[in-house]
Amino acid sequence: MKPIYTRVLLKLSGEGLAGENKSGVDSTVVERLAAEISRVRKAGVQVCLVVGGGNFFRGAKNAADFMDRSVADQVGMMATVMNSLILKSALEAADCPTDVYSGLAVPQACETYSFRHAKASLEAGKAVIFAGGTGSPYFTTDTCATLRAAEMHCDVLMKATQVDGVYDSDPRSNPQAKRYDSVSYSEVIDKRLKVMDITAVAMAQEANLPIMIFAQSEPDAIIKAVCGEVKHTIIKA
Repeated sequence: MKPIYTRVLLKLSGEGLAGENKSGVDSTVVERLAAEISRVRKAGVQVCLVVGGGNFFRGAKNAADFMDRSVADQVGMMATVMNSLILKSALEAADCPTDVYSGLAVPQACETYSFRHAKASLEAGKAVIFAGGTGSPYFTTDTCATLRAAEMHCDVLMKATQVDGVYDSDPRSNPQAKRYDSVSYSEVIDKRLKVMDITAVAMAQEANLPIMIFAQSEPDAIIKAVCGEVKHTIIKA
């Protein structure tokens, strides 16, 4: 397999790190993902990553009634820092040097995000994980992933999900759901297709950043995605 991209941003869900569990981290899953990402890097592709925090806390969706939305989102951002540090450890154990830059300042755990430092890490051959979201409440990790992919001039934003592409409804509950091989940004926004939040899609449209949606669970899914050989949907103009 030959990569078709030079620089990618891979968006992983926090829930995906939990495996069959509903929360926490499944070390077997994390080690498998790290091995795949290491293969991608060794194939000559520069790799950026954003990982959600839903296996620990999903911001406003998990917030108790007494929590302010901004506080809930900060807790969610800290959950992404936790996952990023875990993933960094697994990547380095898989012979993939990795730096973590956080939009939320937690200097005792990782570096605070800097465009220049992150770009330098990539050009030095390291994988780069963007943790802590944008550092501000009311923005999802999808929006963070799109923003960082645009800033780093990535060729594509690859979002690993629980399904193998974009559907007009949830295929896990509707066997008749229609799947798209390719769909425009405008159609995703107009039809409210549940694949990424609208802010992220609109930002990708403005940056002309293609988005690839594929299933994380398929064996070797990440290296296949980088080579364009996994079943997927492309969102583009």
